[in-house]
Amino acid sequence: MKKVLLAVFSASLVVLLASCGTTRMYSWYNYQEDYYNYVKKSDKESMENLIKTYDKIISKQTESRGIVPPGIYADYGYLLLQNGKTKEGKAMLEKEVELYPESAVFVNSLLKRVK
Repeated sequence: MKKVLLAVFSASLVVLLASCGTTRMYSWYNYQEDYYNYVKKSDKESMENLIKTYDKIISKQTESRGIVPPGIYADYGYLLLQNGKTKEGKAMLEKEVELYPESAVFVNSLLKRVK
């Protein structure tokens, strides 16, 4: 009886661990690498690569949630604001609040500084 219970427990554990490892909520593409390169180099090429990655994350969400990950609109918006694209930056920050209302305090503090 103990062997049967141990086998059932082991099989359940394997299934549980396997299911956790295969479910992804968001598509991130090359975000980590491109963001790191932008912070490290801060040149035009690294910024363009990061912007392409933001665009891809926003337009092609293929994972289980099907929506843009938290912080992406805010991060993209802040990058646009830093580069003088105020209208586009504000729009991205507003989308962040729309999608993730819990970010409103942080995002609104950024928007107040822009005005």
